[in-house]
Amino acid sequence: MAAFIVDVIVDLPAHSAVEGALSYACDVALAPGGLVRVPLGKKEVLGIVWNVRDSVAASTINTPSQSIELKPIIQYLDEIPPLSGAWRDLTAFSAQYYQRSLGEVALQALPPELRKLDAVQLQRRLKRLQGKQEGEVNEAPPALPELTYEQQNAVQQITPALYAAEPLAQQGKSEAASAKAAVFLLEGVTGSGKTEVYMRVVQAALAKNPQAQVLILVPEINLTPQLEARFAQRFPEEQMVSMHSGLTAAQRLRSWLLAHTGRARIVLGTRMAIFASIPQLSLIVVDEEHDPSYKQYEGARWSARDLAVWRGWHEKVPVILGSATPSLESWRHAQQGQYQLLEMPLRIGQGGMPKVRMVDMRQMPRQTVLAPALLQAMQQRIARGEQSLVLLNRRGYAPVLHCVSCGWQSQCPYCTAWRVYHRIDRTLRCHHCGFTEPVPKACPQCGDPDLQPIGRGTERLEEQLKALLQRPDGSAARVLRIDADSTRHAGSLVAHLKQVHDGDVDVLLGTQMIAKGHDFRFVTLVAAVNPDTALFSNDFRAGERLFSLLLQAAGRAGRDARLSEQSELWIQTMQPEHPLFKALKTYDFSAFARAMLEEREMAAMPPFMHQALVRAQARTQEAAQEFLNQIHQQGQEIIQSMQLADYLTLYPPIPAAMQRVAGIEHAQMLLESRSRQVLQQFLNAWRGVLHQVRVRGMVRWAIDVDPQVI
Repeated sequence: MAAFIVDVIVDLPAHSAVEGALSYACDVALAPGGLVRVPLGKKEVLGIVWNVRDSVAASTINTPSQSIELKPIIQYLDEIPPLSGAWRDLTAFSAQYYQRSLGEVALQALPPELRKLDAVQLQRRLKRLQGKQEGEVNEAPPALPELTYEQQNAVQQITPALYAAEPLAQQGKSEAASAKAAVFLLEGVTGSGKTEVYMRVVQAALAKNPQAQVLILVPEINLTPQLEARFAQRFPEEQMVSMHSGLTAAQRLRSWLLAHTGRARIVLGTRMAIFASIPQLSLIVVDEEHDPSYKQYEGARWSARDLAVWRGWHEKVPVILGSATPSLESWRHAQQGQYQLLEMPLRIGQGGMPKVRMVDMRQMPRQTVLAPALLQAMQQRIARGEQSLVLLNRRGYAPVLHCVSCGWQSQCPYCTAWRVYHRIDRTLRCHHCGFTEPVPKACPQCGDPDLQPIGRGTERLEEQLKALLQRPDGSAARVLRIDADSTRHAGSLVAHLKQVHDGDVDVLLGTQMIAKGHDFRFVTLVAAVNPDTALFSNDFRAGERLFSLLLQAAGRAGRDARLSEQSELWIQTMQPEHPLFKALKTYDFSAFARAMLEEREMAAMPPFMHQALVRAQARTQEAAQEFLNQIHQQGQEIIQSMQLADYLTLYPPIPAAMQRVAGIEHAQMLLESRSRQVLQQFLNAWRGVLHQVRVRGMVRWAIDVDPQVI
């Protein structure tokens, strides 16, 4: 008879009625946080020990109706140190706040390869780690650059927080309870040297404690290599690992093990890295904290930035949120004193931000692609050996292909979206579901061969730029397109960026992926070709994101102080009088943020209102609506019974903005409250109802807390 009952967390199906731990029998007292292999149905799965209970009759749980014999744990993976209590608290909070099962959040935070390995295989992997220590390098770190006044002030403000309280792993419970977390909002214009501030604070953290580890988050994979290179150059003697979805399963496991065992002192990654097991965490840095990429949009829909703040608070370590254009939520927290605001308004080398030039496209002929003055300015850059960057946030050759005779258009048969015309491989491709077909030789509807592209994407603009711009020797300008299509293959992005840095490109053309974080030393002109669409979006955050994108794009120009005086940001718009563009002219983010917050407060929008969405997916729109109508009715009953009618609003269901994707219908229902506590209280009571409702044709549903897209 086993001596202990062990509560184990396993990854159950998303809408399983069982959301907590499962009980198993064991002869020894296992450590909480340990990894085990347990039976689940006919399978053997990986689990996490959550709790251990003594029991005289551990193998039997007596209930009023029956006795249940517990299954024994198959294997305890004691080669790996247990996951810390702080890590378990992080996953438990995430599951509770974002309304997901604990097993789903905790197990999916582990590398997938870990689920497949037994104790012997794990032992081999750990031996490989011991045999290869990347941090053992004899190369001396480079000389440190001299800090500007603003950089020095920021470092001096942040560094004491490293000493204010030891990390949670080194504290007693009473000390941990009394310690206070520190969140610093580092608002610095592009080129002001925020990365250098990060590195100086990281250096202080690592020097303070020989076991200290730091976590650095970046919003996108394409920003990881250059930041990783800078940290590797600055800290050649330290073990550093990266974590992002571009790694192989073996690479992800290796990075996770190095972080979990404390060997890796610097952990750098995208949003998934927020769940990295870092036992000696001493500092968290969130670069470009405003970026919506920190939000997970599939499965458990958590925000890595918000979890970073919570993790820093819980583990009592400082958090740095860096951005040239902070999110309105973070900026408001700083104005209210919840975060400490550190401003860096000047570029390094006293270089200024680019001059903003507005082109009123109402004064141009209707078919104008690029204004003559803009083309002339780009031609001048080519003659001087400088580079231009053209931003067009639309992939492909043209967003739609249509028939001149009957009006047929290239709509996706599986989505409420158009298939984009890609001229390079002559395909029509849906950017939502991926459905791809060759371009038809004639109209599928009437047979007319005259099919014409409508609109303009990066492929078409690339073709036009090559035709319109010339090098001094009369040859076509060297135009390089960087978007999701041109960087699809491994290593292609790095190769393209090397061309830019080596000066082998005259004009860099691309989507928003080229506007963020890159240090292009020869770019002196940035042009936003068609930014107006965001001004009339039904997304209330569209204006905030456009301002951020344009300011980030402007930051790619004139990063070399010697060239900053001649750097320019060109904006082609039909709305030159728009307040957003007026604020951009002076780079006055504070004025823009205040104006946006006033609008949000008047409209009762976040951050003055807390929201959640129930997203339903079904084979028919009727099934999705029926599911939402049923839970809406029961939700109203819960609101009345809990007396929340004055504090919470549950809106009727509506079709989603993108109503059909890959043949699946989407609908949604919004609920909001001025109190985050009230919203969570209602969701906790309502969620059980959602599990019980069954509608024929339903595929899945999800609760999205703090949605970024409505």
